[in-house]
Amino acid sequence: MKQSNATQPAIVERTVAQRISAASSVHAAYIGLDVHKASISVAIAEAGRQAPEFRGEIPNEPAAIDKLVRQLSQRFDGQPLLFSYEAGPCGYGVYHQIQASGHDCEVVAPTLIPQRAGDRIKTDRRDAKMLARLSRSGELTPVWVPTPEQEAIRDLTRAREDMKAAELRARQRLNAFLLRHSKVYPGKSKWIPAHFRWLETVRFDTPVQQVVLEEYVDNVKDAQRRVVGLEKQMRAVLPNWSLAPVVEAVQAMRGVSLITAMTVLAELGDISRFDSPRQLMAYLGLVPSEHSSGGSRRQGGITKTGNGHVRRVLVEAAWSYRFPARKTRIIEQRAEKTSPTVQAIAWEAQKRLCGRYRRLVATGKVKQQVTTAVAREMAGFLWAIACEAMGKPHGSRATA
Repeated sequence: MKQSNATQPAIVERTVAQRISAASSVHAAYIGLDVHKASISVAIAEAGRQAPEFRGEIPNEPAAIDKLVRQLSQRFDGQPLLFSYEAGPCGYGVYHQIQASGHDCEVVAPTLIPQRAGDRIKTDRRDAKMLARLSRSGELTPVWVPTPEQEAIRDLTRAREDMKAAELRARQRLNAFLLRHSKVYPGKSKWIPAHFRWLETVRFDTPVQQVVLEEYVDNVKDAQRRVVGLEKQMRAVLPNWSLAPVVEAVQAMRGVSLITAMTVLAELGDISRFDSPRQLMAYLGLVPSEHSSGGSRRQGGITKTGNGHVRRVLVEAAWSYRFPARKTRIIEQRAEKTSPTVQAIAWEAQKRLCGRYRRLVATGKVKQQVTTAVAREMAGFLWAIACEAMGKPHGSRATA
């Protein structure tokens, strides 16, 4: 039987069939919450086959949520309750508050909620009742909820990603402004000290355009300072993070620096929780889509489901495998901080992925597709290294 948070601290993962068969025998009631910025619509489905009951709306405030939980707990004589709401922009505050009250709560994946093909009416009332009904039947798929520590690290890595995007936009605007006025940098590399010294020598005929140039340059420098500051903050918080050993271990991989490692683990948490590397690859949307019927089997591009932040950094890291496999000084400096087993897995990954890139390119595949295929296998090696760092079995052939 699935364990309730009200009676057991650990929640045992179950298959879909087990959830459906055991759902109505665990909790006294199933509460669907349609959460918005200012309000929460509440519906209740009692154990059994009765139609869900719409209870009304409450303000999306901690005091109102506490009052709702107390009232429902009294109504059902303190028996365990299961609250469900969709993952969205309101975050996980409601989840943590309900869990702290002693009842169960799950945040469900909106894209995996069963939908009726002919249903064309959507209201908050209907959504809350639907969540309660599907929760009772065990047809909702919960998402992984990060801890407050994990969420803080994730906010930091996403802020750095946003500031980097702002820096790239600032650079593009400056380049476009200079190109419109035939001001072309004669050097090879931009955004280095020599490039900024050249920008100081650029002169325009009108004072207004000179002011515009200075503003664009200052915008680029400000964006760069923000990125550098957030990267320093990432290095500062890493030693106190519970996943710091895993971050150091995965950096033994080629193409995985501190930024990539922290982004992957901040977004996904402990990736050793996945049962297999294939499960992780599917979660990241790096597996091919498929539309098969009868005797025909047709595969398309990758599904692009799951976490796009991780998928992006893995594809960027995969480009480093277009070069021959070798243990460079930088890679060796990072690998020296890890165990011999982790180093063996990382070297096996480098040999395999570099060879796979060359073979796929030789068959005429587009380089972008080849890099995506390499990123998919790269996720599997990251999973093996994370399992090794966490002391879990992984069955990698590199350790055989």
